[in-house]
Amino acid sequence: MNNYATFYIVRHGETEWNVKEFLQGHGDSPLTLEGRKQIGELAKGLSEIEFDHVFSSDLMRAQQTAEILNVERKLAINTTRLLRERSFGKYEGKRKEEFEEANRELVEKFQKLSKEQKWKFKYADDIESNEELITRLLVFLRETAVAYPGKNILVVSHGGAIRVLLTHLGQEPDGGRTAIGNGAYVKLISDGSDF
Repeated sequence: MNNYATFYIVRHGETEWNVKEFLQGHGDSPLTLEGRKQIGELAKGLSEIEFDHVFSSDLMRAQQTAEILNVERKLAINTTRLLRERSFGKYEGKRKEEFEEANRELVEKFQKLSKEQKWKFKYADDIESNEELITRLLVFLRETAVAYPGKNILVVSHGGAIRVLLTHLGQEPDGGRTAIGNGAYVKLISDGSDF
């Protein structure tokens, strides 16, 4: 197992837009006080783990989360666009209900698609499909696992990205609809090929 990197992939803490139930995507809003508290508790829970590297989505909410988790460790935080949430295009900063109302026919069409068709489905040119999201996430995971075999790697990303990853790996029991809580994390071991 020395050639396997161990990833702890964390969802950022609660944000102002989470509270308002806005689609965030590549848009951004800061952590709330509750979000900071959630991540402070997580930091205590992960305090026994010696991380070798820290990576974060380049979005503010993920970077703020990484900074809280990294306070005691003082490691460099490497940011990357590959760990971002799904792009929701023009619907970022809007309520989920507004998106569903404006795209009612497409939402109904999506529900009738096969698993494979859902994976490639795009609501609009500026909204990422599951396939597009997982492609960039896997690039990060594979390259990082190969670069840092045997290392513990802290990764801060987003709920949608983690959910799509779990679905891709066959670990999502609800077909990609399970909520990933703020401050929740997934432990993943990879050599860049196997997960």
